[in-house]
Amino acid sequence: MKRTLTYALFFFLIGGMGIYMFFLKKEYEDDRKKWKHAAVILISKQEMKLQVVDFKGETVFSAPICVGKNAGNKNKKGDMRTPEGVFKVSDIHNSSSWKHDFGDGKGEISGAYGPHFIRLDVPGHKGIGIHGTHLPESIGTRDSEGCIRLENSELEKLVPFVRVPMTVIITPSAEDEAINRLSNNM
Repeated sequence: MKRTLTYALFFFLIGGMGIYMFFLKKEYEDDRKKWKHAAVILISKQEMKLQVVDFKGETVFSAPICVGKNAGNKNKKGDMRTPEGVFKVSDIHNSSSWKHDFGDGKGEISGAYGPHFIRLDVPGHKGIGIHGTHLPESIGTRDSEGCIRLENSELEKLVPFVRVPMTVIITPSAEDEAINRLSNNM
């Protein structure tokens, strides 16, 4: 009887350990799946480039961009500057039906934002994001009102990589740094 009880207890403990290891392995695999999507968006105003870099430090997506018309860090609404710093993606919108009036006398333009608007949480500013454009020739220039523009086809490739609340880092160009220093000295 004592021997049977010992064997039963032994098999119970081994079985319990097996079940525990199974769930531990499953939890680890679930974490690895999350890591697979761990990435940051790096935006260089100097290089006029957006990159998605995964948790291994590998670039998994890269595309040329357009940034704000004016150099320097965003200070106020309407300053035509792209913000610099570390932000989070707060939402991804279908913007295919959105219109925008650029104040150039052409009125509202359909498709001005392309198919998607990736909204960034920029303190003090509601309308900053990464989006497409109806002006693909603006890519590689300073032509936006402060947002980051991509060609629509590149935006479509980017969206599958983007998650809320993904980190977005926007770095200044040399020109932005010079403007920022001047602004801080005034």
